[in-house]
Amino acid sequence: MSLITVIGRGHGGTRAISHTLYASGVFMGNCQNRSGDKIPPQKLYDACRVMAKYVKWQGELRWNLDALNDVEIDPEFIDLVNAYLEDVLLDPAEHKGWKLPETTLIYPWITRMFPDAKYIHWLRDPRDSIISGHKTDDLSDFGIEYPKTENIRRRRAISWKYQYDLMQATPRPVNCIDVRFEDFVMNQEDTLAKLESFLGIPLGRIVLRPESVGRWKTDKEDHDFDFLLTAMKENGYIT
Repeated sequence: MSLITVIGRGHGGTRAISHTLYASGVFMGNCQNRSGDKIPPQKLYDACRVMAKYVKWQGELRWNLDALNDVEIDPEFIDLVNAYLEDVLLDPAEHKGWKLPETTLIYPWITRMFPDAKYIHWLRDPRDSIISGHKTDDLSDFGIEYPKTENIRRRRAISWKYQYDLMQATPRPVNCIDVRFEDFVMNQEDTLAKLESFLGIPLGRIVLRPESVGRWKTDKEDHDFDFLLTAMKENGYIT
């Protein structure tokens, strides 16, 4: 049995990999929305709020995440995640999993609950990612403190940074692969070959839109934030 999940911020192009997995015969839950999210999501949302109690905001754009890797996982969190994933965990399919962007908000404890799962780290240029809105734009909805702002683009950028920092602070799972959305779109065959090797299954092909890459280049609103530069350099979006 292989359990697969996608870790990546909302509006990061994660629907592309979710639709690919579904088209490849991976059981992705009894019900998904058009974005390929496993729904209903409320129990996982509640799990996010439970884990958030262990995150300490240190002011500005700094969070102390150390406790997430050390403390015993809150039993309420375990119950909520197991309830959300009940249909997936009980299904007899050889390959199964789920995609819900909010899973990224609880990544440290998900990896501890499912250490043998296969994790697809999904990344998209934040300048494109923050152009459109997502449920996770306001981190306070999930119990995470941050410097509040009326600038919606800045709010989205802060959410992007927090989720990236959270992923970086989590010990890398045994089975993990990094995929950039841009590579998936512009070099689908090469990227799928790497994913097929990682997952151990053949993958279906879906229609992708090259125009979804680099939308920030014609965007007229804020999309450049200094606090994203380090992550952008680390992932090849700028030199």
